[in-house]
Amino acid sequence: MADGHAKPEHDYHLVDPSPWPLVGATSALLTATGAVLWLAQHKGAPIAGFTYGGVLFFTGLFGVLFVMYAWWSDVIKEATVGYHTPVVQLHHRYGMILFIFSEVMFFVAWFWAFFNSSIFPDDAAQVIRTELFQGVWPPKGVEVLSPWKLPLLNTLILLSSGATLTWAHHGLLHGDRETVKKGLFATIGLGLLFTMIQGYEYVHAPFAFSFDPAKPAATNYGSTFFMATGFHGFHVIVGTIFLIVCLIRVFKGHFTPDHHLGFEFAAWYWHFVDVVWLFLFACIYVWGNWGGAME
Repeated sequence: MADGHAKPEHDYHLVDPSPWPLVGATSALLTATGAVLWLAQHKGAPIAGFTYGGVLFFTGLFGVLFVMYAWWSDVIKEATVGYHTPVVQLHHRYGMILFIFSEVMFFVAWFWAFFNSSIFPDDAAQVIRTELFQGVWPPKGVEVLSPWKLPLLNTLILLSSGATLTWAHHGLLHGDRETVKKGLFATIGLGLLFTMIQGYEYVHAPFAFSFDPAKPAATNYGSTFFMATGFHGFHVIVGTIFLIVCLIRVFKGHFTPDHHLGFEFAAWYWHFVDVVWLFLFACIYVWGNWGGAME
């Protein structure tokens, strides 16, 4: 943060000493430790209905969320007082590009798990898999979701949200704040609608994520399905929050036609989420469900 300091004469912004890296690391450690203890059912004296593991987990999670709010608030203040010079903006863009690339590789893992099972359901080296799937995908006895109902509707919703966000960006570039607000409101609404529809789909899915001894093949199908689509759904929620913050900043007058990195990064992230969904829809819902008994 740069409050109380003169603007430097060079292009690089050197941030003030900050407590957030230490607080964030400590909170992350508490979150991870609490999760391990909680999942391992390490029971101690209950506090507010939770074991010690649960208390540690939620304490750490609250700390992480607080650090995210405080640290990003500092970054916003730096931007509003003019410390994000063209060179700093360029480096922020590099950072966002690398972050999105890491997210791409994150999804590669879930696609890899899905294709490993679906392309090789009768792999000679995986005898148990052959017996489990009976040599076909979707596995026999597994009822799957039709891609032409809710999944297709959600695809149209996300594609429409990408269009409304581009409309908002176009308005921002031309200094039309009313268009920016309308476009962001529409995009956020479509994102929330997508999440609600996906939640409804999960509740009514004919297969489950948890292990079912009576249907082990369905368990494998469900785990690959829910891990890939569920993490995408989480990214939609994160992107929606990102856009809500941008909308608040628009009302506060933070963005200008030539300086709106926060909005630009939100748009990049949202379009990335859109593209991932197109691959999920084509690979998991359409190709992966082809030939299966549909609900």
